[in-house]
Amino acid sequence: MINNLYIITGGPGCGKTTLIEKLKQYGYNCIDEAARSIIQEQVKNNGDALPWKNTFKYKQLMLQKSIEDYTKANKESITFFDRGIPDTVCYSKVLNKEITPEENLASITYRYNKKVFWLPPWKEIYTTDSERKQNWTEAKRTAFLMQETYLNYGYEVIKIPKTTPKERALFILDNLDNIQ
Repeated sequence: MINNLYIITGGPGCGKTTLIEKLKQYGYNCIDEAARSIIQEQVKNNGDALPWKNTFKYKQLMLQKSIEDYTKANKESITFFDRGIPDTVCYSKVLNKEITPEENLASITYRYNKKVFWLPPWKEIYTTDSERKQNWTEAKRTAFLMQETYLNYGYEVIKIPKTTPKERALFILDNLDNIQ
């Protein structure tokens, strides 16, 4: 377990990226979501590793990128991840697909701080876009599967209150382990 590495997770459209941007403004190291960058690259290059085309290939790229992000992260200072490796396991659950041995092994091997910050579904801020196509029901289901997935891997899931990005960021900072 690497104590300085923290995951911020939840379903789609719950404010993770906005929260990550706020933490960046405060000077923290932050790793952007792997899934969104994969989708953007695949669309740009006419690839098929997309959640609405080839989900298996998409999951493989998501896992690979998440592991790369983890291994490249500065382990000496606090770093926040917009989603972590276990999110790939959750994505398999969302699709009702088998969790691959690689996804499970990576989730066991590459450990983050035991505290995972979970943003609950929040209908008032939920929107779709060219990369986020899930409807509200799917987004809610994903959020709760995400919470369940992290609990199953032994993490302590801390629910982030539905409030302003600044207050959410301060909530996280108040709940960090004093380990640096």
